Amino acid sequence: MQNTTQNYLGQGFLLTRHSFESSRKLQLSYWLSTDNGPVKLNISDQRCVLFVHSDQLTQIQLVLAKHHIDYHATELELKDFEHQSIAGLYFESSAQLYDSQKLLKQAEITYFEGDVRHVDRYLMERFANAGVEFSGQAQQRQGFIEIHQAKLKACDYQAKLSLLSLDVECSRHGELFSIGLYSDTQSIVLMIGAAQVCDTPVHWLDNEEQLLLALNDWINRLDPDLIIGWNVVGFDFKLLLKRAEIYQLKLKLGRNQSPINWREAQNSQQGFVNIAGRVIVDGIDALKTASYSFESFSLDFVSQQLLGRGKIAEDVENRLFEIEHNFRYQKAKLAAYNLEDCRLVLDIFKHTQIVDFLCLRSQLTGLALDRSGGSVAAFSNLYLPRLHRAGYVAPNLNRDFVADSPGGYVMSSRPGLYQHVLVLDFKSLYPSIIRTFKIDPVGLLEGLKSPETAIEGYRGGLFSRDHHYLPNIIDTLWQQRDEAKRNKDAPRSQAIKILMNSFYGVLGSTGCRFHDPRLASSITMRGHWLMKQTASWIEENEHYQVIYGDTDSTFVWLKTVEGDHDAQAIGRELAQNINQLWDNYLREHFDLESHLEIEFETHFKQFLMPTIRHSELGSKKRYAGLDQNDEIIIKGLETVRSDWTQLAKQFQRGLLERVFAGTDTTEFVLSSVANLLEGQCDELLIYKKRLRRKLDLYQKNIPPQVRAARGADEKNQALGKRLRYQNRGSIRYIMTMDGPQAIEYQDSAIDYQHYLDKQLKPIADAILPFVDLDFGALTDQQLGLF
Repeated sequence: MQNTTQNYLGQGFLLTRHSFESSRKLQLSYWLSTDNGPVKLNISDQRCVLFVHSDQLTQIQLVLAKHHIDYHATELELKDFEHQSIAGLYFESSAQLYDSQKLLKQAEITYFEGDVRHVDRYLMERFANAGVEFSGQAQQRQGFIEIHQAKLKACDYQAKLSLLSLDVECSRHGELFSIGLYSDTQSIVLMIGAAQVCDTPVHWLDNEEQLLLALNDWINRLDPDLIIGWNVVGFDFKLLLKRAEIYQLKLKLGRNQSPINWREAQNSQQGFVNIAGRVIVDGIDALKTASYSFESFSLDFVSQQLLGRGKIAEDVENRLFEIEHNFRYQKAKLAAYNLEDCRLVLDIFKHTQIVDFLCLRSQLTGLALDRSGGSVAAFSNLYLPRLHRAGYVAPNLNRDFVADSPGGYVMSSRPGLYQHVLVLDFKSLYPSIIRTFKIDPVGLLEGLKSPETAIEGYRGGLFSRDHHYLPNIIDTLWQQRDEAKRNKDAPRSQAIKILMNSFYGVLGSTGCRFHDPRLASSITMRGHWLMKQTASWIEENEHYQVIYGDTDSTFVWLKTVEGDHDAQAIGRELAQNINQLWDNYLREHFDLESHLEIEFETHFKQFLMPTIRHSELGSKKRYAGLDQNDEIIIKGLETVRSDWTQLAKQFQRGLLERVFAGTDTTEFVLSSVANLLEGQCDELLIYKKRLRRKLDLYQKNIPPQVRAARGADEKNQALGKRLRYQNRGSIRYIMTMDGPQAIEYQDSAIDYQHYLDKQLKPIADAILPFVDLDFGALTDQQLGLF
């Protein structure tokens, strides 16, 4: 059966993409997940392309002929952004392309889009992002179908991907102990050691070499689309490859039994793993891509936050010692620990629906499932094929082009304690500005050509009313997001939101080939104008006071309004009136349809806008309020910052609760100070801070966390223990009379005065003046008792 071929038509979801040379010709292969199992598409006899100025073809011919490089040149109906004519150079192999790029660069001949990989270009020019329909000659292989002479086009295919969670346990020197594998259908721990009774399913091996060979067998037997884990690339697979190299083994985990490939990133220590037909997805990178934020991204912390359970370890902070001990004496406990780590990762993926999010992101942008970040690449994938159809090639990246566009608008606040404050938010402000004012790279080129009919932007930007692509892309995404919201499809809604909001950042980034200050400034400076004009209308037409504004949010104090019901009715009416004003204004003054939409977001029954410390000026991005659901919302204050103690957070929240309730705060302040000084709050005094550099790199400024870390590792060294704090990480410490000390080695009395001065007093000084109280006056008499 393997030698027979037949015509085949199918649909699938793109997993991995590869290019290679065969007979000095470029070949492409794409692995798909389909309803009939994994499929490999082979696309033969491709040509790489490089774009050049047509008037340099003669010079190019001399340069390339001298080095015997074969190519085909064709005049194209394309221009660069300076409106110069473009030709295409076509090469049979990627080696010829790369050699030509070096030679042209040496000859100071400009070429365009040389960084676009053909394996990506082939897809984007067909608008194929993740779902594809394919046809060709099919041949059944062991475990997959191979399609020769393949052709593909875009389609809407919904993926059903299989997941396998992997976790490696090892010694402090990197010697392998066990490998956990966990999926919805089967779980196993591969462990070195003599067989013994164990509640956890274990496959026992004699040594590391057998362990690695067993991993090959089990991965291919379980046959997952995705291999997931926690720091699974930077730790697990990096270690597995290192140990395999010792035994001269290949980890043949590809779907066609091909070995995995490790690639180091240029100018960084980051590594990437390529496996034919399988994708490795790291949980940390995936959650960050989906805009999750945690105080710590350790597996134990994230699982506790999301799942309410964590690692099976008696001492998570010192789990390496426990792992080594259990490998020697209690392998059953290590097996349970190993498999539970795998289960935690899989449960986090399910809880967050992160695979759905990544699949939708791929369907929207063409980004690979394992790609972290990638907003510039996503924009290029979407925009390049449209740019070519508009008759242009993309400009080259210009790292010397300095961005000079301002950030979002932030109004100076009016500090105070208020009743009935409304928050009005522009819905997706920057995307709606792009839609309304037609801000677009091609639109800028065409607008500059026809200034008499163009829409005026900022920094000299002019935008065509008719020739543009980005506003239409956003319009389509906007409709899809509204549909996702109606269907309560959270992953899709989040994926579209992140993509739409990334467009401004891309256009404002010097790392993007389309960066132009006229584009980014025409977004942000238009936002400034919209915010200021909206505030002016509210104050002049509605006679309410605007006390703060931030990027897309306007905070309105209703002054004389007393009832909650009346305040919320005013909020809805205000939003409706402002939207109507913008509709009329833009139609009358710009002849544009408004896509701006302001929404009544929140009603704060009580609202506190503090001052900047040691100043009477209002703060920015720091406030607290009691909303319509009687929940206290805190932004930017100490309660929501990870570098403040639990004592400070509890004290601040307690103060706010009493201030918003209108009750006296004096007793609470005095009792909080007394409890601190009497030692009743010692468990709340721990600082937890990150060490952002290696310990020995701190030379001039030695912050408290570094002093605590150095002291702890000096003790660790004296006791013959592992040095824990040399290579970044985090530390928990307490301030004592002898300075900062790690909690595991605290032997000095706590410096309570430090916590009074540095934790309680700053918080009290930001709140108490608004209720006519002074922290110093309240506590001076009490302090004399201690």
